[in-house]
Amino acid sequence: MDEVFNGSVTVVGLGYIGLPTAAALAIRGIDVTGVDVNPATVKAINDGRVPFVEPDLAAAVSGAVAMGRLIATDQMTPTDAYIIAVPTPFLDDKSPDLSYIRSAVESIAPMLAGGEVIVLESTSPPGTTRRVSEWLADLRPDLRMPHAADGPADVFIAHCPERVLPGRVMIEIVTNARVIGGVTRQCAQRAASIYRVFSQGELLLSDAASAEMAKLVENAYRDVNIAFANELSLISDELKLDVWEVIRLANHHPRVNILTPGPGVGGHCIAVDPWFIVSAAPSASRLIRTAREVNDGKPAHVAGQVVAKAARFVSPTIACLGLAFKANIDDLRESPAVEVVRSIAMALPDVTILAAEPYASDLPISLADLPNVRFARAEDALDEADIVALLVDHDQFRSLNRSLLNGKVVYDTRGIWR
Repeated sequence: MDEVFNGSVTVVGLGYIGLPTAAALAIRGIDVTGVDVNPATVKAINDGRVPFVEPDLAAAVSGAVAMGRLIATDQMTPTDAYIIAVPTPFLDDKSPDLSYIRSAVESIAPMLAGGEVIVLESTSPPGTTRRVSEWLADLRPDLRMPHAADGPADVFIAHCPERVLPGRVMIEIVTNARVIGGVTRQCAQRAASIYRVFSQGELLLSDAASAEMAKLVENAYRDVNIAFANELSLISDELKLDVWEVIRLANHHPRVNILTPGPGVGGHCIAVDPWFIVSAAPSASRLIRTAREVNDGKPAHVAGQVVAKAARFVSPTIACLGLAFKANIDDLRESPAVEVVRSIAMALPDVTILAAEPYASDLPISLADLPNVRFARAEDALDEADIVALLVDHDQFRSLNRSLLNGKVVYDTRGIWR
């Protein structure tokens, strides 16, 4: 069954995943309405602009808007399909916060007339897609939902998690394989018809809970491997070894491929998703929990190293290069670099800290309230600094004139200046 969807779509949530998905559908001829609660985001998109940095996205959005295929609004509208791409953060106890998904479902429910496809793209713990079906059954008892219908359902509900890399979203959203898990097999088939509009990758149909777990497993796998590299860096610090040299030598073994350490793990996927597995099966997920704890603890270690270096000076100026959670993007969500800067600033309240981030125009809220932290250009920060902490391996930092580091105490958490 290779049906290709040709109706209208509402994408709920126009962030790092929702907007690229909306654009990918729209430039291929689908009428797409994007719904977002942020007025600035809605205005930017309707003006043909994008509210964040992602290569090739601006051209796709401006083209889709110019074609009349993509409009943004803060009001839910009736369409043939709905894609939910809202945040799924975790609570203080690391359990998932599903309130954004629930709110989206409550907004969609009054729009339904029967026959619609609802796809949950938001990363979520196993069982969430079924809960969407149950929530809709409570909100719309006049419609048959797939989790409870003995015969044909009136609404088709599935989960299709995103699995793209920031900085390559517009390429990978088209080329990567997609996992599509339906509450029923028919739900998965109906959802797959939407992704056939733009996807060139293999579409892997399964059940909803397996699709939910697969996405969490993908990111937990990466988290565990990063934690191994980060733990090696902690051990190497204690033993006064160069971790980059140790890893370089070990990786010459034909069956060893250790990742590179860093100041921690950030973003809304790897730093969050493994906790959903831990929350779902706490007694069985000891390795995944430990990996999260290693990676969550790395920013404090990095900050402690910088604070220790500052003790050599009477009143040093510290340059912290990079605030994003990874190289060459503007996404600061769960960024370990931001946490490092904040920890240093709070430990050294009388020391000036210059934070440089080429993909931002000002400090994030979490740093703006600290009087000893200033936003600066990288070159200006290096000119004033006694200590330089490289936190993000942006290309701009790789290409800096190394003479700017002369006479500075340098702490390179990414290994690009070795």
